[in-house]
Amino acid sequence: MKNIILSISRIFVGVLFIFSGLIKANDPLGFGYKLQEYFEVFHLNFLSGAATGIAILLCTLEIILGALLLLGFWSKKVAWGLLVLIIFFTLLTFVSAAFKVVTSCGCFGDAIPLTPWQSFSKDLILLALILVIFFNKHHIKPVFTKPAVQRNIAILITLVALGFGIFTYNVLPIIDFLPYKVGVHIPSQMIIPPGEKPDEYEIMYHLVNKKTKEEKDMSDKAYLKTEIWKDNNWEIVGEPVQRLVKKGYEPKIKDLKITDASGTDYTKELIENPYYSLIFVAYDLKNANQAAVGKLNALAINATQQFNIRTVLLTANSAQDAEAFIKKNNLFSEVFYADAVPLKSMVRANPGVL
Repeated sequence: MKNIILSISRIFVGVLFIFSGLIKANDPLGFGYKLQEYFEVFHLNFLSGAATGIAILLCTLEIILGALLLLGFWSKKVAWGLLVLIIFFTLLTFVSAAFKVVTSCGCFGDAIPLTPWQSFSKDLILLALILVIFFNKHHIKPVFTKPAVQRNIAILITLVALGFGIFTYNVLPIIDFLPYKVGVHIPSQMIIPPGEKPDEYEIMYHLVNKKTKEEKDMSDKAYLKTEIWKDNNWEIVGEPVQRLVKKGYEPKIKDLKITDASGTDYTKELIENPYYSLIFVAYDLKNANQAAVGKLNALAINATQQFNIRTVLLTANSAQDAEAFIKKNNLFSEVFYADAVPLKSMVRANPGVL
């Protein structure tokens, strides 16, 4: 019975670690952005510049540990590595959930979004299974017993895992799980479809009785229904707080707003325009690839002059920075502005074409 539980634990943990590592390695830039959120929360901003490199290494480590666990190689070292890693992840997801510092853990990238509490629950299950593996590591038998064979297989796994992360970093994700992927009708991703309901909220008031000093919290509906507002002894203290009552349908694209330098909303005009448009995305102009900027500018000039196609640059930089960038590179396109988060989701390259 003990061997059966150990085998199930090994298979489950090993497969999950490989799957998790591959999903994140498929989009190392996206995982790197998530790491930057954690670095900012824990005041480790000096690591932000290395976030993508750290992301690739973490993905590689997950894949290696998962594969070695399934193969049974170096069971003691692998068990220790798994235990240290899962304890770290469990503490991290607990802090994220308890203090609401990061709203999505990024455990499975954008393929399977998890809330911090869901991720923490998942890590607790993994911790229990890894403890089974850890305390029974001496019962794990390797598939191959020759040290040279084990070493060569481990090197091959490392090269494949590391190479996959580097490849997707340079070429873009093999599978795109983001809402702006090729073939998606963006406007339909921004609305709540018929039959679905949006999030339901209520307004909470904090009231204090001026005579008795009694305090109570009351929803806006209860406030009106009980007619407590007619009693002059009760007064609202502080600002009303909006509270989620029931989670509704959430559009896949909910944070995209495109404006000009004055703040005028151009989202519908650009996204729902029935005519062809060439949209360049550069969330960070200061770190944009200069060689790519030149090529895109040539493309914009050709598209406009030869085919009368509107060309647009979307950026998260300030209008002042954008104007300086346009003058420096002699850009031939209109400029609009949006938050960096949706721009990073549109295309991982900086700059890129939507």
